[in-house]
Amino acid sequence: MHTTLLIAAAVAVLPPLWLLITSFKPKSEAFSTAVVKDFTLGNYDHVVNDTEFLSWVGNSLFVVGLTTVIGVFISATTGYAVSRFRFPGMRPLMWLLLITQMFPVAVLIVPLYNLLAGFGLLNQPMGLVLTYLTIAVPFSAWMMKGYFDTIPVEIDEAGRVDGLNPFGTFWRLVVPLAKPGLAVTGFYSFITGWAEVAYASAFMTGEENLTLAGGLQTFVNQYTSDWGSLTAAAVIVAVPAAVIFGFVQRHLVSGLTAGATKS
Repeated sequence: MHTTLLIAAAVAVLPPLWLLITSFKPKSEAFSTAVVKDFTLGNYDHVVNDTEFLSWVGNSLFVVGLTTVIGVFISATTGYAVSRFRFPGMRPLMWLLLITQMFPVAVLIVPLYNLLAGFGLLNQPMGLVLTYLTIAVPFSAWMMKGYFDTIPVEIDEAGRVDGLNPFGTFWRLVVPLAKPGLAVTGFYSFITGWAEVAYASAFMTGEENLTLAGGLQTFVNQYTSDWGSLTAAAVIVAVPAAVIFGFVQRHLVSGLTAGATKS
């Protein structure tokens, strides 16, 4: 068992480790199997100072920030409403959220492209935010519904006795108890926007308008193959995701397993 786990760990760690090593190699040694001989920060310097990388960072932070904030709010309120209230169309709504997860990205690109074009949102950050919300919200709403099911209903009843309206009960009493679920929802929304490539490439044009995922493709394409810059940029892109994961990782297990048992 330990041997299997060690092999699995090596398989998981080797690609990002080799990516990091390659980012410190001169471009002429990018395909060399040797460890770094001539250590250089030239790839990082080129990425930061000679490309639109900082613009891509700004675009990504704007898109991901809005996606995370709006996605967490909509997912939490939707999950709470379905967990606590019974209303006409509740079950079809939840089935609709589930069914949307069945369609692959390639199938949705054309209809989403047509919708964004009709609303004048092509090549606009808000268009990308709306697109990412269609990915993040359905899954997160289901997950939050399961988490809210584990919070005793008596807490809501106590809030109503104290004079709180339904939103006040949700915001002041239930949300503080749902931090693990909210952390997972926020992390999922963040990763959805930070690492997504297909929509970012299809809906955004012009180097100054690209997000990080789309910008990375400019280093290696049918015209150029700058592997040194690609690996350096990929390392920089991975850092924020690792930092966010470090902040929320203690909530991930409890948040993801919520709903397995109910109060």
